[in-house]
Amino acid sequence: MHTISLGDGLQTSALGFGAMAVTHVYGGADDHAALGVLNAAVDTGVTFIDTADVYGEPEPGTTGPAGTNEKLVARLLADRRDEVTLATKFGITGLGGTEGAKATRGDADYVRASCDASLRRLGTDVIDLWYLHRRDPDVPVAETVAAMAEMVGAGKVRHLGLSEVTASELREAHAVHPIAAVQSEWSVWSRDVETNVVPACAELGVGFVPYSPLGRGFLTGTLTRDQVAADRRGSTARIGDNWDANQRVLAVVADVASRLGVTNAQAVLAWLHAAGERAGVATAPIPGTRSPHRLAENAAAVDVVLDADAIAALDSIADLVAGGRNIAADPAWISAGRE
Repeated sequence: MHTISLGDGLQTSALGFGAMAVTHVYGGADDHAALGVLNAAVDTGVTFIDTADVYGEPEPGTTGPAGTNEKLVARLLADRRDEVTLATKFGITGLGGTEGAKATRGDADYVRASCDASLRRLGTDVIDLWYLHRRDPDVPVAETVAAMAEMVGAGKVRHLGLSEVTASELREAHAVHPIAAVQSEWSVWSRDVETNVVPACAELGVGFVPYSPLGRGFLTGTLTRDQVAADRRGSTARIGDNWDANQRVLAVVADVASRLGVTNAQAVLAWLHAAGERAGVATAPIPGTRSPHRLAENAAAVDVVLDADAIAALDSIADLVAGGRNIAADPAWISAGRE
């Protein structure tokens, strides 16, 4: 697989792997199977591995970020660190819903402690791309990024990223330290970032890492209602409440994929690469899967070229979507709720 350059000189594979997929969020996998998928990703050339300190079930008797997904990724890194571009995140405390507890923190003390904790769990001495997972509304983003930059100066982090930030927040942060990438939801059915955030990335030379590029699996056409009812997707507005209404979205994707002789996933991933090119932004989507077979299919998407009719059809999907993309009750949880 070819590599791309995001921002700040960061080189990654053109497709990444969202390791959250092998946690409990979407059904999960046992550690042996999950590690097998991670190794299969690297074998396939998908060497940009994305995790976060909050992914995974908290260990008994602990509070705060679970860290269990980072510990799983550590088992991959133990043998293959030199092959992996490692991304992780901090800032979501894991205490959301706990009375009196902050859902996010971005104060300097928390920044430093989170970096050291992730390094310990990952069993490595440096993080290639370290994101602020969600900003702390009580701390200026510039202050948080200044503390993150200290970790770069200390040699603990190579590049900085931000997740679900607005265009103004990105500019404020970038003025403090170069930002390599913004990670937010972006796909054929989640396009709000194209209004302000993506243009700001193009302006500043910042790469974009789309999460949930396959619509949490819905756009693949392989999910069943029973599957999503058993995990968090069943409680989302688009997949849970509007399963029937959004079958019209799926029909458009399936029609394009069938005509081109590719899978649904390949079609929508190819659309994202084309959308990035149109916007002048390097993109590295991070679909997740628990199947090595699906991994290989997704990796092949980087070589799929869409014709003008396919792009036009997929562009039309945004007008058909029922339900918003925010999976949290707080509108400010995603960038669109703060712009």
